Amino acid sequence: MPLKRHVGLQPLSREHHHGLLLCWKIRTGLKKGIEEERIKKYADWFFKHHLLPHFEAEEKYVFPILDAEDSRIKKALAQHRRLKRLFVSKKELNKNLNRIEETLEQHIRFEERSLFNAIQSVASSEELQALQSLHEELPFADNLSDPFWEN
Repeated sequence: MPLKRHVGLQPLSREHHHGLLLCWKIRTGLKKGIEEERIKKYADWFFKHHLLPHFEAEEKYVFPILDAEDSRIKKALAQHRRLKRLFVSKKELNKNLNRIEETLEQHIRFEERSLFNAIQSVASSEELQALQSLHEELPFADNLSDPFWEN
């Protein structure tokens, strides 16, 4: 039975849900044959406004709860670096969008199923309370200027 997510980690888990929706939007757009530039424009917007701040919050507040040498922390940081490289790449748009979608989904599932459970199991109640006050959850505002996934 999975652990109930501590309230201090819930905002990050909700942000993960929006990341999974990005993956779905990319998949849907590609399946429908939407111009890759339109999908990439939305993905870039999402990366700048949601993913980068999310990565920064995890790296600053959440990951330090485990030892920096922990293999799960190393894996998560490597995935963050890979995702950043994929988002800034301008090459092979179709392949790159597929890689973003696959890599981001795997990363989120890893954090939710493994990393966050490990962090939650070793974090003190003080650390979990601090997470709650340090990471301010901003209401999710989507960019609906081109909802290509609805076409």
